Amino acid sequence: MFHYLLKRQSYFKFSILALCLFCGGSFFSMNKDSVKVLMHTSKGKLTLFLYPETPLHQQNFIRLVESKFYEGVLFHRVIKDFMAQAGDPNSKDSLYNGSLGSTSEGDTISAEFVARYHHKKGALSAARTGDNMNPTKASSGSQFYIVQGRKFSTSQLKNMEARKNSQIIGEQLNKFLQKPENINYLNQLKDFQKQNKKDSINFLIESLKPLAITYSEPFKFSEQAILDYSSIGGTPHLDGGYSIFGEVIEGLEIIDQICNTATSNGDKPIEDIKIISVKLIK
Repeated sequence: MFHYLLKRQSYFKFSILALCLFCGGSFFSMNKDSVKVLMHTSKGKLTLFLYPETPLHQQNFIRLVESKFYEGVLFHRVIKDFMAQAGDPNSKDSLYNGSLGSTSEGDTISAEFVARYHHKKGALSAARTGDNMNPTKASSGSQFYIVQGRKFSTSQLKNMEARKNSQIIGEQLNKFLQKPENINYLNQLKDFQKQNKKDSINFLIESLKPLAITYSEPFKFSEQAILDYSSIGGTPHLDGGYSIFGEVIEGLEIIDQICNTATSNGDKPIEDIKIISVKLIK
């Protein structure tokens, strides 16, 4: 079974034209490779802008749009104050009785993380399987989600940064200890654990942290991300974990309508929310 998103309690060389648009608290540039898409849903219309800095996701989405794959697809999972997810081909079959969310169209796509894009309200991101079976964070071939999210205070975001950096340090320390050249450190740690020497364990770990994170950059929300998350909202705990490849530039109120709908088991809308048509805007 695939799990394309964290649970709610958790968590690129183109020429620039002179036109800049403002949307949802951030600026983005339109250029010759810019792509806009009109998505007509049973709740209303959304206009999506696909980022040229994520070309693999952009071209894959264009391919699916041009093949009319998304016509008839349902938003099969929606969570208020979080996101709306769609793209499972089985959702087009009204007689399908299985659990939606485990199937995609096409091959997975290599992750494309762009630091200046974040999970603000309206962000268009690729769903994927969990880290345990997908360590490279490769994206689903067709499943995506659009963020609704909620607003966060600056202090909440700072606390989130601290938790993310603590997680990064833990991951880097584990990798450091698994390297053959560091086997002596690992054996020393195991000995301390057997003897239940907590102070020695803590001292050794603290002394190894600077070595483990030598080449790691600490996680930090950009000023724009802090502004967006505190003003229009979003899902900041997903940053750095999923490929963001576009955003809603018209129709944010439609996302609210979709995410606020009543749901049953598995966060499936009781009333079908269908993608009627998707087309490129020339």
